[in-house]
Amino acid sequence: MSKTTSKSVSIIMPAYNEEENIADVISEIHRVLGDKTQIIVVDDGSTDKTGEIARQSGATVVTHPYRKGNGAAIKTGVRNAEGDIVVLMDADGQHPPELIPELLEQTDIYEMTVCARQNFFEISRFRGLGNRIYNTLASYVTNINVADLTSGFRAIRTDLINRYLYLLPNGYSYPTTITLAVIKAGYSVKYIPYKCRVRKGKSKLNPVKDGLRFLVILLKIATLFSPMKIFAPISTVFIFVGVLLYIIIFSTASRFPKTSLLLIIVGAMIFLMGLVAEQIAMLRMETRESRNGK
Repeated sequence: MSKTTSKSVSIIMPAYNEEENIADVISEIHRVLGDKTQIIVVDDGSTDKTGEIARQSGATVVTHPYRKGNGAAIKTGVRNAEGDIVVLMDADGQHPPELIPELLEQTDIYEMTVCARQNFFEISRFRGLGNRIYNTLASYVTNINVADLTSGFRAIRTDLINRYLYLLPNGYSYPTTITLAVIKAGYSVKYIPYKCRVRKGKSKLNPVKDGLRFLVILLKIATLFSPMKIFAPISTVFIFVGVLLYIIIFSTASRFPKTSLLLIIVGAMIFLMGLVAEQIAMLRMETRESRNGK
């Protein structure tokens, strides 16, 4: 049980070749939360002594036989969590454990609390720009200000994350999925600003490859939960271009262009497909929530 909440807490850290950082992170967590807090380190097929050092430092270690991905490690950790609240954080030392009590204090009011990075541009301008684009798109999809879509430092009710565990991808983009799923289901999210530490060692993220993957996941989840947010703009573009083409050609050649009609019809069909997809999404969410007893 945590010092800052009456609920029990499990800390989940996916780790891949983090022997340089893992002992210090676990030690800091024990200092902040006490020695009885469940700390689960999911060793995602490390080739170094990450798992051995984590176990010696007092953590429960679950080992993957080979590297499955950051998201897969999170899912393994959640399945082994005993606490009412799970805190997800990295094992590389970027997430300050002293912020965990602040995350937990808010869980009596909010179903999920997230530490939002404020110094992205100081660490990497490229990643800072990408993160700002993702946040803007996510805010558009959810109609809520998403301060840090891809933050891996968060606390969430265990029963809630278990509801959406099947949606989480095995890669680094699991924060994107769980954020959109929780917000679109109507749960409350609190963002706590903080400055991310500079990690020791080399980052496992590939800015281009993983950046594109984040964008694809964002579009997939947006289509899953808010189809009209995607279909409506595309439909509008087709209809607008069709009408504009008609005005230009009719005013200059006094004839009705077939291309214009085709664009308008395609735009209308996309809009109708969006309406159907929106209804299906609503029915699916209502069915799932009713099964969960909400």
